[in-house]
Amino acid sequence: MGSKNKLKRFEENETFKNVIQPTREEVVTNFSLKGKWHSFFKNDNPIVVELGCGKGEYTIALARKNPNKNFIGIDIKGARFWRGAKVAIEENLDNVAFVRTQIELVDFIFAENEISEIWITFPDPQIKFQRTKHRMTNATFLKKYHHILNENGIMNLKTDSEFMHGYTLGLLHGGGHEVLYANHTVYKNDGAPKEVTETQTFYENQYLEVGKPITYIKFRLKY
Repeated sequence: MGSKNKLKRFEENETFKNVIQPTREEVVTNFSLKGKWHSFFKNDNPIVVELGCGKGEYTIALARKNPNKNFIGIDIKGARFWRGAKVAIEENLDNVAFVRTQIELVDFIFAENEISEIWITFPDPQIKFQRTKHRMTNATFLKKYHHILNENGIMNLKTDSEFMHGYTLGLLHGGGHEVLYANHTVYKNDGAPKEVTETQTFYENQYLEVGKPITYIKFRLKY
């Protein structure tokens, strides 16, 4: 994407009512919407978060299918989720918002027990050992997710990485967490959840075209 297009998208994001772009300092000191997201959406519906939402394809697809839930996509790259934010406005999806911030700050964005569900879709598996701290399902991240999820909160991991799938399953089993569903080739499983198989991202479609297996885990964190 050219720099002019990026700049245009950044400028347009500033005009979108469904886009929040706080500074890092604002997030870590006293983020104004922490614990108040239901006021932002003007309802008490469950809140679902997509971490590393990219273009917002999953956030938008789930919001269309679930009007009685609120959806928040989080990504540090505003030029990416610009597309999702624009679609939400064009389609009058009032149950959608996007936040531009780092995922490691998620527990500063949301209060304890504020979230009902989290989706992690096609994260960078960070395969090298020295990148372990950046894996979005490492022990540190899982504790952050547990903090913001309510008592019955659900986690979803959808990825094309067998490594990420196996790494996460190992952590879950080792930590005594509750694995509700796991499959290393979800599109070949007749019992796969519809929200997993009925929605594809741009890159996921490319993976499927070349026959790359898509893995999925649904789990509940226990501490």
